[in-house]
Amino acid sequence: MLVLVAPGQGAQTPGFLTPWLDLPGAADRLGAWSDAIGLDLAHYGTEADADAIRDTAVAQPLLVAAGLLSAAALGDVVPGAVAGHSVGEITAATFAGVLDDKAALTLVRKRGLAMAEAAAITETGMSALLGGDPEVTIPHLEKLGLTPANVNGAGQIVAAGTLEQLAALEADKPEGVRRVVALKVAGAFHTHHMAPAVDTLAKAAEELSPGDPTVTYVSNKDGQAVATGAEVLSRLVGQVANPVRWDLCMETFKELGVTALVEVCPGGTLTGLAKRALPGVPTVALKTPDDLDAARALIAEHLN
Repeated sequence: MLVLVAPGQGAQTPGFLTPWLDLPGAADRLGAWSDAIGLDLAHYGTEADADAIRDTAVAQPLLVAAGLLSAAALGDVVPGAVAGHSVGEITAATFAGVLDDKAALTLVRKRGLAMAEAAAITETGMSALLGGDPEVTIPHLEKLGLTPANVNGAGQIVAAGTLEQLAALEADKPEGVRRVVALKVAGAFHTHHMAPAVDTLAKAAEELSPGDPTVTYVSNKDGQAVATGAEVLSRLVGQVANPVRWDLCMETFKELGVTALVEVCPGGTLTGLAKRALPGVPTVALKTPDDLDAARALIAEHLN
């Protein structure tokens, strides 16, 4: 049983889209999406520096566009289940037929702008904690006023809060945590700091007509499969201010009988987590078009 997943913010790197635009039709598709949302995706994906693509309003549509381009390059693939991490949930919603490409890019553009505006109210950020026991780490974070914004499984939790709170975490790590790594994101996503973005996104969602998922769609909220497009959209809205439970998503993959996992561009983060949390499940991360043959071979072997 094949699971197709899409990464979240922080996976982008300067120039990562460059090789993908050499594929037939890719530049034209990206150009049409750019015109639709008023953002030069080709520029940001090929020429912009790390600071420019760290901007939430840029990073989010760029990541969804990359996921859609790379998935299209795989050909007609019908996975057993789909999921995305944070903004990757919008990419996954297109894989499941809940949104079409234009609706997804329009929604993620509004999401990125709203979250960037919310992030500008207070100086906030996120840091990954490597190692440790969640039962020890989470109460420690809450004691410092931080939110466990991403519970990723495989020994990784991402804390979010003000820069002062994150500095306090550096000085006072939870027992068992080996390292605290600041992430390349511009805000405390999936926390109460994002509450102003929820209303904006809810209004944007009202303009959409979602379809029901055509494959199993696994939600960040609680790792559960969601049956209707309306519920997927509702969860996409609320999720910007609530923690990502990727650990529960991977538990659901296990329950569904996952036998292979492919992560769309810019892949690497979620396959890394899967290798630790889903031992024995083969994975392929799409980083460049050179990875397509390996992904196609894995898909051919493991499609339902």
